[in-house]
Amino acid sequence: MWLCPFAENAMESERTFMRNVKRVFVKVGTAVVTRADGRLAVGRLGALCEQLKELNSQGYEIVLVTSGAVGLGRQRLRYRKLVNSSLADLQNPQYELDGKACAAVGQSSLMALYDTLFSQLDVSSSQHLVTDTDFRNGSFRKQLSETVKSLLALKVIPIFNENDAVSTRRAPYEDSSGIFWDNDSLAGLLALELQADLLVLLSDVEGLYSGPPSDPDSKLIHTYIKEKHQGEITFGDKSRLGRGGMTAKVNAAVCAAYAGIPVVITSGYATDSIIKVLQGKRIGTLFHQDAHLWTSVKEVGAREMAVAARECSRRLQAMHLDDRRKILLDIADALEANESFIKVENEADVADAQDAGYDKSLVARLALKPGKIASLAKSVRVLAEMEEPIGQVLKRTELADGLILEKTSCPLGVLLIVFESRPDALVQIASLAIRSGNGLLLKGGKEAKRSNAILHKVITSAIPKSIGNKLIGLVASREDIPDLLKLDDVIDLVIPRGSNKLVSQIKELTKIPVLGHSDGICHVYVDKSAKGDTAKRIVLDAKIDYPAACNAMETLLVHKDLSSNGLLNTLTKELQHEGVTLYGGPRASSLLNIPEAHSFHHEYSSMACTVEIVDDVQAAIDHIHQHGSSHTDCIVTENHEVAEIFLHGVDSAAVFHNASTRFCDGARFGLGAEVGISTSRIHARGPVGVEGLLTTRWILRGSGQVVDGDKGVIYTHRDLTQ
Repeated sequence: MWLCPFAENAMESERTFMRNVKRVFVKVGTAVVTRADGRLAVGRLGALCEQLKELNSQGYEIVLVTSGAVGLGRQRLRYRKLVNSSLADLQNPQYELDGKACAAVGQSSLMALYDTLFSQLDVSSSQHLVTDTDFRNGSFRKQLSETVKSLLALKVIPIFNENDAVSTRRAPYEDSSGIFWDNDSLAGLLALELQADLLVLLSDVEGLYSGPPSDPDSKLIHTYIKEKHQGEITFGDKSRLGRGGMTAKVNAAVCAAYAGIPVVITSGYATDSIIKVLQGKRIGTLFHQDAHLWTSVKEVGAREMAVAARECSRRLQAMHLDDRRKILLDIADALEANESFIKVENEADVADAQDAGYDKSLVARLALKPGKIASLAKSVRVLAEMEEPIGQVLKRTELADGLILEKTSCPLGVLLIVFESRPDALVQIASLAIRSGNGLLLKGGKEAKRSNAILHKVITSAIPKSIGNKLIGLVASREDIPDLLKLDDVIDLVIPRGSNKLVSQIKELTKIPVLGHSDGICHVYVDKSAKGDTAKRIVLDAKIDYPAACNAMETLLVHKDLSSNGLLNTLTKELQHEGVTLYGGPRASSLLNIPEAHSFHHEYSSMACTVEIVDDVQAAIDHIHQHGSSHTDCIVTENHEVAEIFLHGVDSAAVFHNASTRFCDGARFGLGAEVGISTSRIHARGPVGVEGLLTTRWILRGSGQVVDGDKGVIYTHRDLTQ
């Protein structure tokens, strides 16, 4: 779901009712219970039973409604008929098996399997076969309620199924008359009769789609709103084995939801879908009687959001360069004019983060310190005054007489930036996207949601209506990211700024090119020829200027000779005096009597670092290559030959000589701002500014030339670049 600014509370209320759920009804369909050949899907059933056992042990009251008996019975009877058939029988077409006989045979096998699986998990279950006629009897309904109540008190899992073998329905697989007409509607009826808090309908797809799930244009509907979706959805085929399918599930879900029982349709193929639903995760399709109240929240699909950003970016590119520059200047003014409002929202985020017990390093990245808004506004103005990046002629070539080819710079298209903690990153990224003519989708960390919302509103309010504020979209929920990562046809680049786990997850989930770094394990190597004062200034600045930054020093490497001349001791005492906690490698920990680091590949992002002693510059290079993250590394030395060995030998995005690692920053590099620091080796590396968000295209100007097998074309290939 995509929210306009300040509408987060509406989204949060969408699934908060899960906190009060105790009695859960789960309906599992034939397509989940059985495989395509009609045999039982034992693995899926085992995973289902394990989920139900886990929930049962957590205190939830579980009732299971299962299909699959008819399909299983049909498969078994067909096999038995085949075994007992003569050659003459086999030559004749097989007649269709009686559905009631299939139900009678399959039911015992199905229940035997459930009993075996639950017994292995030390869970008791009970069997209940019911028919439509039973529910016409008031005494039956009362007794049913009392029996189930007693079973649930004993932590028994009741298992219900329609007794198709003795059903009086005229055509039990076609007739939809009566109180219930399939196991989906039975599940809804039981949920109402037995006062369920939640009904989960498990299917063979992730939920309800706007069209057949096999159609690439179909979209998963996260929240069903009857007034909106009833006439828009196109259903595919019915269940391949049962008689329900998605149409039956939706009908049952709507009936139950509008009677007060929340319903979620989700995949029965996933091993933890029910648990995720109860955790409030946004999976499957939710049906709720209050869903229509959420329509005030602006809901836009992932594709629509990305397409809108692309359309706005094309209008932005078509603007005169002075008008594009003015947008940035207006944004800078708007930031300063709204500083007090931004400060209030940011302070609320910081307070919530502190109350939630977040790490100090995260809180430090979250806070917009005094002067930060002014600094951000200044960086936006610097960007505005930079040379126009779009449409620059990078190379001009005369291919032949009167045929001129130009290689020009142009925007990438639509960017998806996922970042954590730092709300100031939103301003930098948005201004860079506007300067480079790109559309932008932003997803910030939940800990900065208020700050991100106010900053997004301030920035988009400065964008002219002729361009449209959909140029920059703010993604409300992290759970929406998987949908966006599938859109490799409309999103051109993903840039994750955050933890190694975040970057790795995104790379695994998308075919879209990913640009970014995972860890910022930066090294400072102090060589034996280093000046003491120079080394001290650089080491302290690299560590304590901003410990939470990705370009802060995490490992200090010191030449072995410095352990005897006192400089190693001086450096470590200065760090400790500033409050830095030191951990050592095998050599440093024993010499300095400090705790040994559990790993050299560790990003502290706080007032802590690792110290180790190395033999020489080559040993330092080897250490960096083995334990570093190819981010930023520095050598402190007065020996220029050693410096050149280090500068050319260390394979990192940024390598410095006698300068703090903290200089690795887009603004300090003169880029105006940065969307991040890339440790990738394709497209852009190091701080990524405007140039890193551009690609190229070719423009050919002629006067009617044709190839015609190159007859009569005299190629000159003359370079006209000035």
